[in-house]
Amino acid sequence: MEWLTSPFEVGFVARALWGGMLVAAICGLAGTWVVLRGMAFMSDAMSHGMLPGVAVAALLGGNLLLGAAASALAMALGVTALSRSPRLSRDTGIGLLFVGMLAAGVVIVSRSGSFAVDLTGFLFGDVLSVRGADLAVLACALAAALLITVACHRSFTALAFDPRKAATLGLRPGLAQGLMVGLLTLAITASFHVVGTLLVFGLLIAPPAAVSLWADRIPVIMAGAALIGAAATAGGLLVSWHLGTAAGATIAGLAVACFFASALAALVRDRLPLRPVILKGH
Repeated sequence: MEWLTSPFEVGFVARALWGGMLVAAICGLAGTWVVLRGMAFMSDAMSHGMLPGVAVAALLGGNLLLGAAASALAMALGVTALSRSPRLSRDTGIGLLFVGMLAAGVVIVSRSGSFAVDLTGFLFGDVLSVRGADLAVLACALAAALLITVACHRSFTALAFDPRKAATLGLRPGLAQGLMVGLLTLAITASFHVVGTLLVFGLLIAPPAAVSLWADRIPVIMAGAALIGAAATAGGLLVSWHLGTAAGATIAGLAVACFFASALAALVRDRLPLRPVILKGH
């Protein structure tokens, strides 16, 4: 069993494990609403649309988190503005902003003289370089995400399943949508500099989608998503340590593999005929 525990005795691997588990918990909370509300494309666009803000912050020597948050906020406001047009669908607005923001970010990064390194770090992060300060930021982000989720649970639930009924009940779906996007922005910006945008997106979508095939209660989906994300983090770090693969990409790949395994098991479950239970004595 030494092969299973020895990697986590190394300081930077242990910090990577804790960082990944915190990210998994944050993404479990936000990702559940992303899956239920059908916001996967928007979350992908926001995660990659942060590149201009990150690039500008890096070039100016500023805080990357603030740059990412500003860019994600601009993306969210732009999507909201374009979605109000009766001539454009929501997906069209998201797609246009996605491409525009990503292109602008690549142009800015290409002027820095370290294009390949910066872009690779943005996409894949460096989970093995997690510091104590990063863990503190992630812990604060988790606390904020948990507070938003608990405070807005009723509004988010109504918005996810029936926005018109939410308006009828006076739950202010417009405000709830804004807070949901804020929760998504919090999850992405707090996590991307540690694990990269691809891993954030993978943990946002794959674990909640895997659990939603088996559970119909939102708290159960959130808890299950956090557990799957934590398991993918631990497994990915083990594979990366022993096989020399990229840690972030391995974790994301395992998270997606968990979804496909869950989907396959659910397909088998749905195809199997239900057998009647025969009680003794009858």
